[in-house]
Amino acid sequence: MVTPNESVNKPNGQGIERIYRAFFCSMQGFRDVFKYEAAFRQELLLVAVMLPFSFVLATSIENWLTLIFSLVFLLFAELVNSALEALADKVCTDHDPLIGRCKDIGSALVFVAFAWLVFVWVMNLYLFIVS
Repeated sequence: MVTPNESVNKPNGQGIERIYRAFFCSMQGFRDVFKYEAAFRQELLLVAVMLPFSFVLATSIENWLTLIFSLVFLLFAELVNSALEALADKVCTDHDPLIGRCKDIGSALVFVAFAWLVFVWVMNLYLFIVS
């Protein structure tokens, strides 16, 4: 067990240097998911198209925040799903029921995020129409 006073081998350093390097690791993650994952590119396009409509559709700041949150949640879910799938493909290239379950659960996360997005946007569209 590592105590707080012990030196830990951290490849990205410690303190501010770690935060600086973590930023570049995150940017590499965004580049990779954009390069290798068609679903992420499609969902990013969906976000880019829907974002301007959020300013028109929202009847209050709270409504606007729910619209934006639903878009961000979809991207978050796709990032998690893509990471799970990449890791699963690296760990096991053969058919494995547990790996399949892991991938299916990641896919279910994206489905929940997309269903939430549809629900939020339909409700806000209804509020926009009746107000």
